[in-house]
Amino acid sequence: MQTGDPTRIAQENTMHNEFSHITSDPAVLAGKPCIRGTRISVEFVLELAASGASRDDIVGAYPHISRDDVEQALRYAMANLRNDVVLTAEAVC
Repeated sequence: MQTGDPTRIAQENTMHNEFSHITSDPAVLAGKPCIRGTRISVEFVLELAASGASRDDIVGAYPHISRDDVEQALRYAMANLRNDVVLTAEAVC
């Protein structure tokens, strides 16, 4: 049974359903989010896309993953960056 803030629990369940191709396991790449059943991290997919690789290029280079896997990895990265909070602190001397 889940306990805690009901809104947060609902968001976590939605994220789990929305990103069913993405998993995080402390035993695989130190827990980085990866495409399920692989050691291809969301970070790596993002790096490939940022370097100019298309979704088809990525699937062509890694045929054991699907276009849906790549789409979910990119959407997962976007969703997590969207929710980042940047805090600034002033040094006290």
